[in-house]
Amino acid sequence: MHKIKTDSPALKVIFLGGVGEIGKNMTALEFAGDILVIDCGSSFPNVDMPGIDLVIPDTSYLLANKDRVRGIVLTHGHEDHIGALPYVLKDLNVPVYGTKITLALVDAKLREQRVENTKLNIVKPGSTVQFGCFKVEFVNVSHSIAGSCALAITTPVGTVFHTGDFKVDFTPIDGNVIDLQRIAEIGNRGVLLLLCESTNIERKGSSMSESTVGASFDNIFADNPERRIIIATFASNIHRLQQILDLAVKYKRKVAFCGRSMVNIAAAASKIGELRYNDDVVVDIDKIKNIDDKNLVIISTGSQGEPMSALTRMASDELSKVRLGYNDTVILSASPIPGNERMVYNVINNLYRHGCRVIYESLAEVHVSGHAYQEELKLMHSLLKPKFFMPVHGEHRHQKKHAELAMKMGEASSNIIVPDIGNQVLVSKRAMKLTDNVPAGAVLVDGLGVGDVGSTVLRDRKHLAEEGLFVVVISLDSADGKVNSVDVISRGFVYADDAEDLMEEAKKLVLRISAKMDLKELEDLTVYKNLIRKEMKAFLYKETRRSPMILPIVTEN
Repeated sequence: MHKIKTDSPALKVIFLGGVGEIGKNMTALEFAGDILVIDCGSSFPNVDMPGIDLVIPDTSYLLANKDRVRGIVLTHGHEDHIGALPYVLKDLNVPVYGTKITLALVDAKLREQRVENTKLNIVKPGSTVQFGCFKVEFVNVSHSIAGSCALAITTPVGTVFHTGDFKVDFTPIDGNVIDLQRIAEIGNRGVLLLLCESTNIERKGSSMSESTVGASFDNIFADNPERRIIIATFASNIHRLQQILDLAVKYKRKVAFCGRSMVNIAAAASKIGELRYNDDVVVDIDKIKNIDDKNLVIISTGSQGEPMSALTRMASDELSKVRLGYNDTVILSASPIPGNERMVYNVINNLYRHGCRVIYESLAEVHVSGHAYQEELKLMHSLLKPKFFMPVHGEHRHQKKHAELAMKMGEASSNIIVPDIGNQVLVSKRAMKLTDNVPAGAVLVDGLGVGDVGSTVLRDRKHLAEEGLFVVVISLDSADGKVNSVDVISRGFVYADDAEDLMEEAKKLVLRISAKMDLKELEDLTVYKNLIRKEMKAFLYKETRRSPMILPIVTEN
């Protein structure tokens, strides 16, 4: 590969999320004084993040260069592409561009988080917008949400094509077929760099059309004429919601939306005409008790087994509005996101315990992926014929396999980079290379706190969850330095009433340690607390082979 001359102009491609992981997609393009941001997504917390609500990208690099950020362009309205916007826009107030449905979903999120004065600019597929030295063309693609676009970005060094999330669907529900003709024209014009999603690189062949799900649903409706039907799916999959609503009309059933995000997104999509139904078809979830099972469909959140979602709460008898029983047919119209499998199958087991008939992806065609399989990815590569390629939107194994597929199609290995979080890649007309990383990673959202929970807090939470808490409360006489009393409190370690001997020995240990120290002359009680913690840790481990978090508290009277 040719070396990039240090004095030659080069495009910087900066990866702030969405590589080496599923979710929180965010990429920045930088040239001279201009920065363009592509997507601003969030991701689910993993099992090592107890209590965390949301994970968003670290945007400290953008904040340090906020005067140069010209805008944020959105490929579509899924959480992993827009979920971080309410938090990022509080500090980085730049214009946001996306399709009508994408920005309707963004607007609902901003209102909920009370983020004001953001400039939301609606674009249509086929339109172009100028951002400093960058010209962005929005290209229509198929995905599991309406209003999805790829981006053809003209830069001073050449065209960068970002696929966003896509599939090749020739029979989409809304009739907006992926614009392969325009993609081919862009390829013929010349593409310097391709950034292409990698989520389904491990799946051979081509994905099924969304319309096949409608046919499966139709059969299920026909086979369950007397039963109540409950369908859990992603609230953002407007096409699937439309198919369910159309079938409800066909089979003369009312529809109730269940789950906050389902209600909000259905309302937002209906308001702008993306979701079409008569008002008399939809009923409030609070009024379903008066409707016979055979006349009702419930569309619910919870297809990923999320702990607070509507379906999970139904299955756990925690949702009083819906009581499950033997006359319910429950459809999970989604495949588990990697890492969510256990939660999903816990919900399925609980549904069976209620006597429900449960239908999920491994049993029927009730879900199709919105991401391209191998043959669709090959088509994208062959149409665009890029000089350079970087696989994005996937875990590292997905990206590596995508790089291998590109090489099999004739792309030179020297022209492919598999990027990771924080990587900064310099791209010129003749070469590309990795350079110094930028600050990047995960910012954790917990309640109203954004970024205030770090590795130390997470480590403490895991310690508490795994080993419990042992509190030692010591009352000192400030006049003579004598110990007035010692009390021990155990939570999640041992049940105090069943371990009286252990508790008494722990108190005696504190008294022995205290007797060896001149507490009256001790200026800093931290030394005393640390010694108590050290000796108590050794004692408890010797007696129980457990290591609870030990918290000494000293009060002076």
